[in-house]
Amino acid sequence: MNTPPLATTNRVSTRSTTGTSSTTRTTTNTGSFATIEPHFEITGDLGPRYAEILTPEALVFLAGLHDRFAGTRHDLLAARLRKRVDAANGRDPGFLTETAHVRRDPSWRVAGAGPGLEDRRVEITGPTDRKMAINALNSGAKVWLADQEDATSPTWANVIEGQLSLFDTVRGQLSFTSPEGKHYAVTCGPTGQTPTIVMRPRGWHLVEKNLMFVDRANRRMSASGSLVDFGLYFFHNAKRLIEDGSGPYFYLPKLESHYEARLWDDIFSHSEESLGIEYGTIRATVLIETIQAAFEMEEILYELRDHCAGLNAGRWDYIFSIIKTFRSRGRRFVFPDRKQITMTVPFMRAYTELLVSTCHRRGAYAIGGMSAFIPNRRDPEVTARALAQVAGDKRREATDGFDGTWVAHPDLIATAQAEFDAVLGENPNQVHRSRDDVNVTAAELLDVASVGGEITESGVRDNVKIGLRYIESWLRGVGAAAIDNLMEDAATAEISRSQVWQWIHDNSVTAEGRRIDKAWVNEQVAEVFAGLERTADDRFDDALEVFRASALEPEFPTFLTVGAYARYL
Repeated sequence: MNTPPLATTNRVSTRSTTGTSSTTRTTTNTGSFATIEPHFEITGDLGPRYAEILTPEALVFLAGLHDRFAGTRHDLLAARLRKRVDAANGRDPGFLTETAHVRRDPSWRVAGAGPGLEDRRVEITGPTDRKMAINALNSGAKVWLADQEDATSPTWANVIEGQLSLFDTVRGQLSFTSPEGKHYAVTCGPTGQTPTIVMRPRGWHLVEKNLMFVDRANRRMSASGSLVDFGLYFFHNAKRLIEDGSGPYFYLPKLESHYEARLWDDIFSHSEESLGIEYGTIRATVLIETIQAAFEMEEILYELRDHCAGLNAGRWDYIFSIIKTFRSRGRRFVFPDRKQITMTVPFMRAYTELLVSTCHRRGAYAIGGMSAFIPNRRDPEVTARALAQVAGDKRREATDGFDGTWVAHPDLIATAQAEFDAVLGENPNQVHRSRDDVNVTAAELLDVASVGGEITESGVRDNVKIGLRYIESWLRGVGAAAIDNLMEDAATAEISRSQVWQWIHDNSVTAEGRRIDKAWVNEQVAEVFAGLERTADDRFDDALEVFRASALEPEFPTFLTVGAYARYL
């Protein structure tokens, strides 16, 4: 009998592509092939203090996450594609028969609020650049959603400097001086306390091209944006947050199944064990912002139950998800102008009421979504209109049973809090309110036709204008943009370009009788583009290419940000 040779090891040295650091790797020879120790290579430029985040120890932690979980991530992304094909072929999503026992079991509950998350009645959302971080920390909100996802353009500088902002925030050393010399500092705002941080990493579909993961077979691939954002924040800050009486808390975006929630739960358990942190310390709030996840809310809570605080109604991405999923299914799924898709139309009411009742049945918080209206300190009329819109939106959420809500501007906090104070009083939440009256069917979740409304020529032009202006902002590295007194993020651009694509391919007709075809939309694009205010360093030429590629071509990109990131950032 032939006996294979014993495995041998050799120590080999590799250098990052930036030439800034070298590490020693272990190669194992099994007799038939060689494996190496999984590791990272930094391909992006290193700015000031980047080494404080990209430490050798942090990169080893990230490599461990990728070695263990990157394969499952790829499998789940492939499963997403199969579901999209099924939906395009006429198979509607529904509540899962194979998990009915989870929904029928009344005994289980989620972990619930961690320290500092007991009262979430107003949360402020925003990117993690230093100025915006300080504004959020001084806002008086209960929670700051520190957003590395849709409100952050994922430039390399934004990714790492956002981590530096969070690093400094956790250590009480965050400050900022603008190029004009204005100094910003954390003052704790009107409440005397800073908000509890809940960090949102990028979704599973996004990569980080400035960090290359090298696996055991010496194959190089871009890192997972989700694992990079989560891993760096958790590695550097988890223990310090716990010492300060809070904890490592996360918002999980764009999940499409309970299997994706299970992957996050496995990552949390592994990470806690790796750093010697007590099991169940991490708390996650999941954004229900895809139509697929709407049918698996209870299962998502179950998979994350030992690490779960609640669910959030991510309204804008939810609308985008429905357009994307059913874009080729005909008139049944064609929306009118975006501004006509309000939170009170039947299918959106079904979605939010199901979310509240599901959360409260399992001891989870239900967090409301973000109203896009923002005040304008130079225009009292705009401000009055924004406050009225926000007050009505938050009154509806509080009355329906939500335990908290989002705002995108500090000047909206008092208005939003007043509506929740009126319902909650001194109670930190209303999880006890079970909403047993809610019984939502699959047909109600899919009843897009109930919106009614109409497509107008101005609605088409608005989508073109908003799409171009937001994409240009995103390409310049600004992911949260105030456009026409509305706070827009990546979801807005996705809705805008998706509606244009769907209207063209459905041969939709406007209320004025104009058939929406590619030639006419191209005319609108040219007119809008010609009327834009230009500067020497703007990115509108690139934005035009991105918009046309994502809205006017036969192929529909699943996310416009994927291709734009690969080519332009």
